[in-house]
Amino acid sequence: MRGKLAYYLGHIEFEVIKLNIIVCYKIVPCEQDITIRQDGTLSFDKAEWEIGQYDLMPVEAAMQLVEEVGGRVSALSIGSKQLDNSKLKKGILSRGPEELFVVIDETLENIDTFQTASTLASAIGKIGDYDLILFGEGSSDLYAQQVGPQVGELLKLPTLNSISKITPLKDQLVVERTLENEVEVLEVNLPAVICVTTDINLPRIPTMKDILASGKKPVTQWKFNDLECRAITKATEITNTLAPPQAERKQIIFEGDSEEVVSQFFDSFRKAL
Repeated sequence: MRGKLAYYLGHIEFEVIKLNIIVCYKIVPCEQDITIRQDGTLSFDKAEWEIGQYDLMPVEAAMQLVEEVGGRVSALSIGSKQLDNSKLKKGILSRGPEELFVVIDETLENIDTFQTASTLASAIGKIGDYDLILFGEGSSDLYAQQVGPQVGELLKLPTLNSISKITPLKDQLVVERTLENEVEVLEVNLPAVICVTTDINLPRIPTMKDILASGKKPVTQWKFNDLECRAITKATEITNTLAPPQAERKQIIFEGDSEEVVSQFFDSFRKAL
């Protein structure tokens, strides 16, 4: 059930709800550990897995909201065997969420955005009792920016992306979206799905106390068949992923801003094309 806190400002009374928040995140291979084979394919054999950098901001946003108005934060992720890692589980729980839900199944390896969204939506439905679902703006590996909006559509909830600020107000949220020449201010009813940008906050660094406490927090682990979700069919097949060919830089430098230098630059540019 959704609780409420009463605030008083002068003679004006207003209420802010206590929020039950689910934060969705993804683990990705560490970029510096990815190597390129001679045929251009990528090797993840020596890559450590980590929480995606874009997913740290929604976790921090959720913690700041519950610290302001009260409530509860839960974390949710889906994936294959790489997700079944105690270090990664403690890594997300040490950032503040009170509990973790993971769906670990080999059928969830190399799935597309819609399959990911469908599985997440089913897991969210199984968790239940939520007011707000938070996503990052995209994943650190593919950066498709599709999963959050698709989850919102599947759950039939108001969905907003590219949000740079969230303010609780009564039974709504006031959010801001920073555009090129203006800031768009929107009110959204709850429950809702919101995808936040990287400039919404600076994620906190867990302390040793946070890391030790994370090992005592509850973790619920499901298999894909535990969800009320359609069987995954490979609608999208990835044939290969290749690194772009490496080209040596020309290292041609033009100094100055005279007409002659600019002309030389364009002549060189035309020849290169």
